[in-house]
Amino acid sequence: MVTMTVNGRQVVSEKDEKLLTFLRETLGLTSVKNGCSEGACGTCMILVDGRATKACVLKTSKCAGKSIVTCEGLTPRERDVYAYAFTSCGAVQCGFCTPGMVMSAKGLLDAVPDPTRAQVKEALKNNICRCTGYKKIEEAVLLAAKLLREGTSAPACTFTGRVGENLPRVDAPAKTVGDAEYVDDMRVEGLCFGSAVRSAYPRARVLSIDASEARALPGVVALLTADDLPGNPKVGHLKKDYDVLIPVGGITHFLGDAVALVAAEDRETLERAKALVRVKYEELPGVFSPVEAMAPGAPLVHEGTPGNLLAHEHLVRGNADEAIRRSKYVVTTHYSTPPTEHAFLETETALAMPDGDGVVIYSADQGIYQTKKECAEATGLPPEKVRVVARMVGGGFGGKEDMSVQHHAALLALAAKRPVKVALTRKESILIHPKRHAFEMEFTTACDENGYLTAMKATLISDTGAYASLGGPVLQRACTHAAGPYNYQDIEIDGKAYYTNNPPAGAFRGFGVTQSCFATECNLNLLAEKAGISPWEIRYRNAIRPGQVLPNGQIADETTAAVETLMAVKPYYDAHPKAGIACAIKNSGLGVGIPDTGRCRLLVRDGRVQIHTSAACIGQGMGTVVTQIVCDVTGLPLERVAYQTPDTALAPDAGNTTASRQTLFTGEAARQAALQLKAALADSPLGALEGREFSAEYLGVTDKLGSDKPNPVSHVAYGYATHLVDLDENGRIRKVIAAHDVGQAINPVSVEGQIEGGVVMSLGYALTEDYPLDHGRPTAKFGTLGLFKATDTPDVEAAIVEGPAKSELARGAKGIGEIASIPTAPAVQLAYYNFDGKFRTRLPLEDTPYSRKK
Repeated sequence: MVTMTVNGRQVVSEKDEKLLTFLRETLGLTSVKNGCSEGACGTCMILVDGRATKACVLKTSKCAGKSIVTCEGLTPRERDVYAYAFTSCGAVQCGFCTPGMVMSAKGLLDAVPDPTRAQVKEALKNNICRCTGYKKIEEAVLLAAKLLREGTSAPACTFTGRVGENLPRVDAPAKTVGDAEYVDDMRVEGLCFGSAVRSAYPRARVLSIDASEARALPGVVALLTADDLPGNPKVGHLKKDYDVLIPVGGITHFLGDAVALVAAEDRETLERAKALVRVKYEELPGVFSPVEAMAPGAPLVHEGTPGNLLAHEHLVRGNADEAIRRSKYVVTTHYSTPPTEHAFLETETALAMPDGDGVVIYSADQGIYQTKKECAEATGLPPEKVRVVARMVGGGFGGKEDMSVQHHAALLALAAKRPVKVALTRKESILIHPKRHAFEMEFTTACDENGYLTAMKATLISDTGAYASLGGPVLQRACTHAAGPYNYQDIEIDGKAYYTNNPPAGAFRGFGVTQSCFATECNLNLLAEKAGISPWEIRYRNAIRPGQVLPNGQIADETTAAVETLMAVKPYYDAHPKAGIACAIKNSGLGVGIPDTGRCRLLVRDGRVQIHTSAACIGQGMGTVVTQIVCDVTGLPLERVAYQTPDTALAPDAGNTTASRQTLFTGEAARQAALQLKAALADSPLGALEGREFSAEYLGVTDKLGSDKPNPVSHVAYGYATHLVDLDENGRIRKVIAAHDVGQAINPVSVEGQIEGGVVMSLGYALTEDYPLDHGRPTAKFGTLGLFKATDTPDVEAAIVEGPAKSELARGAKGIGEIASIPTAPAVQLAYYNFDGKFRTRLPLEDTPYSRKK
């Protein structure tokens, strides 16, 4: 027994365990988040005797007599100050890291009331944020310091909620002080805990499963193998190839494959039971790269998939070979980009509970209707018997589109007839969810004597890993955007995605364009050299302008502002001509003929307008976006509009949060529903509309790939960007300017936060991040993935470009989430080429001050 003081109250720990577990599970202090349990992420930061400390690295036996403070122990004034500072500065996105940031800030400010920004960075260096890029967090800490130091109260602010206003995010105050509820924070009566027994080998035949000892263990409430599954044996986002459980006689595809599911009364019993499940395997040879996968006679990852080929894209417009032959300058280069890990701070977690003859699932993912669909398939229940309710999502970036724990939680809850929570450990998360695709690419790009682009030809090969996930669409988007945001017409692009026995690859911020943009933009710099013009000039001469035709044949509309993004960085570029520069184009919406609909339902209840949509907020601030659009259209005051948590029982299906689509698609649905409400308000006050509903949907109509139209519409909207990267005399990044054509910025501070976060994420992609594999086995931990910390991060300036004209869709907004990460890496590559003359073709870039010592 150990006695300590927690938030001013004496408490007793009965057993020696991680302090994190004691605080969360015994004391219920859920502001202390479990991000990794490895001492690497800082989400569990607390104060121990005034010092910022990670709760996962301390055992309770070491805390005797110590004083511990969590966010729940902040004084009312501190709660108000930190909530105001973090909210008003736009420092909160997914929010999972934020309470830990607040505790590190308090540790600093209690000792140093007037810190410098450098001191703030140092205080936050053990707190990882994957969303914000740190800049706004640092500003929030400095603002909190000022208010606390001067004894000033958090000012009362009035907002209209109109488009263009920096309305504080609707969920930010609760996230800041740890009151917001994530799935793992939920506590329900009768809760038990579930997990999966995973494969011992990347590729092996399961010869037998003996679960008798595990079933007999006291405290085990359910144990399932493939023989017990009531529904479809396979799920999948687009292609149904992902085994729910590998059956006896079946062959595993990667180390993350589940062989059995277990639910138990507590986590300790759960782990003992998993260890008692005896599985015999026959290890089989696997394939661990596309080269191995495509070799004649290679083992097939999936039977019936010749050559392990998942997808093939061949895009042709004009005659690239002939145009290249006639061109003055031609460059051909091979590029390699690695797989990378999303590293969202909240690991995948779901809680399921029986609901009559159905099931309700509380989930943190990127699309509750996709979860509903696949969980219905896995459980064998009709869709109307499956309800999915969102909780706060602690980051996604594409990595929470696929099923991971949701279907397993549902199956166990139905079998146990009790609520079951399934949460991946950080080690499991790093292994299991789909990563960014590794690509090998060869690009040939040509121009005339004046630097005007004439043609390009490219081959792209991606490693899609063990399952399809979104590997087909990622390959497609890499190919459709490979020619860049430029005005030329002769292209030939051939792309192939191969199954391997590596962890699956799928959606990741940028969705394939991050990879092909790296190749395109680097080649452009070599052409600029040959043509005797600057990298800025070759981009300016070729940048697509309204009315011109993109390489895919689509006519650039009047909102196109690629040139404006180049002009936004020009003053700095003129003063620093050795800075790196790169441009990008990224679609909003699925496009290419795929049905794509945003939906929104407004319900008048208790004198307020409730906004219902399934559009997932994964940190981008979706609830705030639709709130501002509704306020803007109707003229209603902010206090009369309330965003509701996504719930399949109440919200219409708005599709997944992917493809930078939700602000435009669901934003437009919200605008149309708000127009209906506005018309009703012309005749009646809001109080007289009690119980009325106003629903709308927006369908984005596009043309399929291969359309015979001379100018097909591939996507309803495109955003454009130019990033500039400047190095100091020591080769470290001094400044990044990221200029983005966003159409109308619904909430400028949120847009800036998306840009800053996307830039910092891709600085890691360019310089430090990797996901090393040894025959399908990840060798990195969270702390060795190479994620940027606050102390690594340079000044990032977000330049919002709103363009020459605005669409009426969604009040003129375009997507920003993905494109913010796309042009950073090639801009960094050019900065180093200008710095030391080495033309690097592989990510992360080698031989820079950021490179790890080998």
